[in-house]
Amino acid sequence: LRFDEQVRVVVFRSQVKGVFCAGADLKERAKMDDAEVGEFVRRLRNLMDEIAALPVPTIAAIDGYALGGGLELALACDLRVAASSAKMGLIETTRGLLPGAGGTQRLPRCVGVGLAKELIFTGRQIDGEQAASMGLVNHSVPQNSEGDAAYQRALTLAKEILPQAPFAVKMGKLAINKGMEVDIASGMAIEGMCYAQNIPTRDRQEGMAAFREKRPPQFTGK
Repeated sequence: LRFDEQVRVVVFRSQVKGVFCAGADLKERAKMDDAEVGEFVRRLRNLMDEIAALPVPTIAAIDGYALGGGLELALACDLRVAASSAKMGLIETTRGLLPGAGGTQRLPRCVGVGLAKELIFTGRQIDGEQAASMGLVNHSVPQNSEGDAAYQRALTLAKEILPQAPFAVKMGKLAINKGMEVDIASGMAIEGMCYAQNIPTRDRQEGMAAFREKRPPQFTGK
């Protein structure tokens, strides 16, 4: 996906009705020794980092349970859409654990430190509407009879992104992600570097031409 220039948006969904991702299999985990657990979680953390590093926008369509590592997967995405009936939570402390695949870092960056601490310390599960009210998800939608309401809303969101200039969107994602980790002056410098890379693109020229000619732009990602 990272190197496929035809890919402009990635939607993560589950084909298991009622479950986005239920997290680690604790029965499997119980059979591991300490070293194996450490390696398992390290690989899981690396996977989440790979998802977060995808250059194109990513959307998690949460139509059911997203618990533990399942919510960490959703947090690794850029955008999240949830059914109002979905259940989400970093429940690790209820099992004698703590989030180990990015949850302690991505959740506070998403909802703020205080709320993140409350959710992680209590292991509380929340529904889609509660998640939307605290900014954990971008949109909460009523579940439909097919059980894929979040996926359908995610597709609608993806279709809003698709017509936009692909390289500009990628640079926008990069500028936001890198800028959030530094002070604002450094962030402005990062934005400047990303903008500079976008200036010579054909898509920028096409965008200007389309505006002058009063027609929809035809972006190619070049």
